[in-house]
Amino acid sequence: MKFRFRRHNSSNSSNKPREVIDHTEGSIIKSILRMGLPSMIGFGIGNIYDLIDMYWLSRLGPEPVAAITILGPFLWVIHSANMVVGTGSVAIISRRYGEKNILETEMAIKETVVLKWLVAVIFGAIGYFLAPHIVTLMGARGEVAELGITYGRIIFIGLGFNFATYSVFTAMRGVANPKMAMILMISLSGLNILLDPFMIFGWWIFPEMGVAGAAWASVISYALAFLVGMGIFYAGGANVRLNPGNRRRLSWLTMWRILKIGVPSAIGSLSFSMARLVIMPMIAIFGTGVIAAYGVGQRVSALGIMLLVGIGLGLSSLIGHNLGAGKKERAKKTVHQAIILATSIMTAIGVATFVGAGLIMSWFFDDPEITAYGITLLRILAVGFPFLGLYLILENVYTGVGENRPAMFFNILHAWLLEIPAVYACTQLLGYDQNAVWWSITGATIISTIIFYGYFRNGRWLQVKV
Repeated sequence: MKFRFRRHNSSNSSNKPREVIDHTEGSIIKSILRMGLPSMIGFGIGNIYDLIDMYWLSRLGPEPVAAITILGPFLWVIHSANMVVGTGSVAIISRRYGEKNILETEMAIKETVVLKWLVAVIFGAIGYFLAPHIVTLMGARGEVAELGITYGRIIFIGLGFNFATYSVFTAMRGVANPKMAMILMISLSGLNILLDPFMIFGWWIFPEMGVAGAAWASVISYALAFLVGMGIFYAGGANVRLNPGNRRRLSWLTMWRILKIGVPSAIGSLSFSMARLVIMPMIAIFGTGVIAAYGVGQRVSALGIMLLVGIGLGLSSLIGHNLGAGKKERAKKTVHQAIILATSIMTAIGVATFVGAGLIMSWFFDDPEITAYGITLLRILAVGFPFLGLYLILENVYTGVGENRPAMFFNILHAWLLEIPAVYACTQLLGYDQNAVWWSITGATIISTIIFYGYFRNGRWLQVKV
């Protein structure tokens, strides 16, 4: 079904009605695929970039891979700040769009981008100055520590472009332009993939920069993607145009509402990230080889996660559209069909990962000992993939309705009451090897998902208003 937006009264708005697809009508599964598939492809390509990035760095030896792996949990902590604005903006932008209120949708996008830059400047500075202390605390020494600091500080310098670019993607999905977001995400990853070897190894006119080259390639790619994305919005290429002539002031009330919605999600994400900070030193005691295998294993696992994140983000916007249109029953059916789709995808990825673990690890390492570490890691984590798929969908349900406290609670339960105690007991008290860590992570995922799903079935999420 097609509809035309009605323009809300505003002498300063030049937004014109656009004919767009109404995802609150018609086939539910088609709506999920239309909104989720482009995001899934975009995030999938982005994760392939991460794997290629790790591959190029692995050509320099296990030390660069270990350095980025050790730095990873700290990067996740800093990126938790991105969630404060990001998850709140999903609910606000998609809900206003579902209400057909184009002016308020435009303002919400502008306010989100401004907030993202403010948050990025603050947390980028924190990350830049704390990086040396954190990598040492995490167990890095010598060359591994130096490489981690170098990579991290460059990423923190460009953090504003990173944060704001994801808001461009969110805004495009929120106004029913997921394919546009997908194309921009693929272009971002493609440029990053292209720049990586040139800047890491010093090909053509570029100096050889090693780990620093990988970081600068990422910053440059995000900067260009942000500028192109904003250009699309201001040029009127999306369903909602950002009008430079609109003199209406940004609303601090709306910004506060975005932050208020996003804070629980950020706390949940921070809890998960801090848990990784705590767990990382307990992994580091097993040596550089185990750390390197863990880093590659995380990137491989993240391929499935990012596919589900793409579907989940499309789902979040769909829920906002449906609830904004007052169609609760359709929102409920949408979630149930998304759950079936997500768990099926993650089951297939889990089986493929389990079977192909040896081949995957042989792409990255020539050392048979490191390869063996990685094979066992991948096979253990693959057991929990179907549950992880369900968990990610449930998180995005609450993101879509603008109520992130349940997800925050279950993130804390997962990380601090299930995962960390199990890892600590196995490695510090019982003296088990690194495989006990992987089983602890998988077990915590399975248990927390079952409890989360039990809570979701009470249906209270349908009553949330923003």
